[in-house]
This record gives sequence, structure tokens and C-alpha cells, in this order.
Amino acid sequence: MAAYQILDCDLHDYLEIACMHRYDLLVELLSGGQFNARALTTYTAKGKGEYLVLEADAGQQEVRIDRLLAITPLNPKACFGRVTFKP
Repeated sequence: MAAYQILDCDLHDYLEIACMHRYDLLVELLSGGQFNARALTTYTAKGKGEYLVLEADAGQQEVRIDRLLAITPLNPKACFGRVTFKP
């Protein structure tokens, strides 16, 4: 696995807001995959990077944050729209 790329603080704030409000998200990955899941929390694994913890139909999933392409809240009253993490 490639070395972890630190996420800009401004972008990290969107993940924290999504978790705080338990938003349902469309999660888009750099690999081209996508899925719907509820944002739960983030955490840092020493020496491995930061992860977004999500609850999906298949159960709890963890996605390394630098593997995210974008998130889009599916909640009608979300306080932000689609956020792109990579250009």
C-alpha cells in the first residue's frame, strides 16, 4: 500500500461534520468504486494513516481517507454538498 497522503484540514472538517450528523453518504473511491453508507467516525492508526468509519448494508467499513475521491451527503438538509478530495 502506498504511503499515506495527509488530507488538507479544510477537507477533513467535512468528514467530521458528516460523522457528527451521521450523514448518509455516497462515497466515491479513487479506485472507481462507490457505495452508500452512514458516516460514523474517523480515527488515526499510528503509522498507517487516517480512516473514515462507515456503516453500510454489508456492515461496518473503514476507508483510508486518502483513498477517497469524493463524498456527497444524501440527507436533504445537509449543510454541504459534494466534496471532492482529489482533483
